[in-house]
Order: sequence, then C-alpha cells, then structure tokens
Amino acid sequence: MCKNPAMPHRVAVVALDHFATLDLGIPGQVFWTAESPDGEKLYEVVTCSPGRRPVRCSAGYSVLPDHDLDVLDTADTVLVPGIHAGRALLDGTIPEPLRAALQGRPRVMSICTGAFVLAAAGLLDGRRATTHWREAARFAALFPRVRLDPDVLFVDDGDVLTSAGVASGLDLCLHVIRRDHGSEVANRAARRCVMPPWRDGGQAQYVERPLPQGDTGGTAATRAWMLANLDVPLDLSALAGHARMSVRTFTRRFREETGVSPARWLTAQRVQRARHLLETTDLGVEEVARLAGFGTAVSLRQHLHAAVGVAPLAYRHTFRRA
Repeated sequence: MCKNPAMPHRVAVVALDHFATLDLGIPGQVFWTAESPDGEKLYEVVTCSPGRRPVRCSAGYSVLPDHDLDVLDTADTVLVPGIHAGRALLDGTIPEPLRAALQGRPRVMSICTGAFVLAAAGLLDGRRATTHWREAARFAALFPRVRLDPDVLFVDDGDVLTSAGVASGLDLCLHVIRRDHGSEVANRAARRCVMPPWRDGGQAQYVERPLPQGDTGGTAATRAWMLANLDVPLDLSALAGHARMSVRTFTRRFREETGVSPARWLTAQRVQRARHLLETTDLGVEEVARLAGFGTAVSLRQHLHAAVGVAPLAYRHTFRRA
C-alpha cells in the first residue's frame, strides 16, 4: 500500500450529512503527521461529498469539501467517518450513487458508525468488522451477514478496516501508518499527535456499566509492572499478588478495565514487543523471543503467526526499513 515519498498515498475522506465532527478531522490530522526520515509527507488527504455539496453536522456548522465523489477514482484509500443520523443508521441503505462510488476501491476504512455506510454498500458482507458499542445491536440487526466484533478498538480485514467509536479512529489511522511504513514512522506520528502508539484492550472497557460496590482496587499499576517485565514468566497468581488481590478479583477487575483477560492482554503486549524488536533491531529470532517473553523461537512463531499471519523473518523483511 505504501508509495514512494515523492508520490504520497492519497486518502479520500467521504463527508456525509450528520457527520461526526471529530471523525471527519482525524484522518487529515493523523495521516498529515506521517513523514519519511527526511521529512517528506507520506500521505495526502482530500475530502469529498456527493455532488461536492455542503454537509452539515449536529454541532451547528457545515463544511464544503473541495471534491465530489469522482476523486475516489484517484484514491489509494477511501475513509468514511461516522454519522449521527441518516438512512444508513435507520434502515441500512444508502443512495445508489454513493453505493456505486464505494465499490472496487483498493482499501476502504471507516470510523465509528461509518461502518453502517460500508455495510450498506455491501462491502462488509462475510467480513469481520466493528462499530461503536452503543450501535452494535442495531448494526447486527440491519446487517446480519457481517461478522460483528463489538469488543475491539478496530478490525483490520486486509483491504477493509473498521474502527469503534470516535477516538478509536486515531488508533486505526496509526495502525494503517504502521502497516504501511513500520513502527518508527507510526511512533513519530503518535508523538506529534500527543497520543500513545497503541492503546491496551478493546472498547469493552468503555461500555457503560456500574463497577461492583466496595471494589476500589485497580490493575493499572500491575499492567505497568507487566510491561516492565515481559521477558520473565508471569503467571496469574504472581499478577494477583502484585495487585494485592485474590486471583478471582484480579481477573474480574482486569477484564472490566481492559476488556480482555490478563493472559490475552499479556500475549498481545509480548507480540507488540516482538514486532518492535523485529522492526528496529538485528537481533536473532531466538533473542527476540526471549526478550519478548515467549521463551523460544517456536513459541514466537506461533503467536506472531496467529496475530499477523506471518513468520518472524517474513515480518522483518516486510516491515524493516533501511
């Protein structure tokens, strides 16, 4: 997907009526910060609307995009921000011209309820996808052929990517930069945006639900301790002991705060550590496995393949930048 820096990757953002205000601004801000080591911009972001008409949001203003949907023909990636109202949310349909315009694009993304538009265009049938947790039940009813995962921050299904509510669009755009250009470029972009390169857990941690009465402990300090000790064995009893909780209480609180189990969270962090080492060092696979906490190259290969679908050396060949 990545291009020569002299020819920036073009991202076309489709602005629709009732657009979510932050969603519309995220791609222009995040992709604009992605630069090559010599300062060349790696992405160009353009915004369009059907007929190049003004589009209005619920915050009391309209925007007038510079382009109509014809600009999608020159785009390498098409991105649909979230919407707060409209036919896509009500009955799962979109105007035929918009449906046709979204077909056959090299890569398509959505932020938040923009997934409704992609689903209405038929782009998510049979695919795994996500959307804002508050709209998950409605989405599942309107689009039963989509394999909805409401617990994650984003889903990368190759040429179609979807994200959860609002700020998860930041996570998705950074993920795309990382996928296109590696972790160093993505990390620099994250620093420019004053945000973490990736966030822990899924959107399940943000679902509105009361915490149990009288349970005031938290697992943040233990998660930080886990990150500092990824290269050593960490079993559930040791984690609960560090948090000064019973195993049962720790496991419950950890899932409430992160949306995943301690074991799943720990494995994800170790995979991230291994990916970073493969991208930024010349260490052998055995040493990467040891430092990431997998112990052996065989274990690393299994977990990395499960996470990203490739072996360590193939991953390094793809993402390591000279």
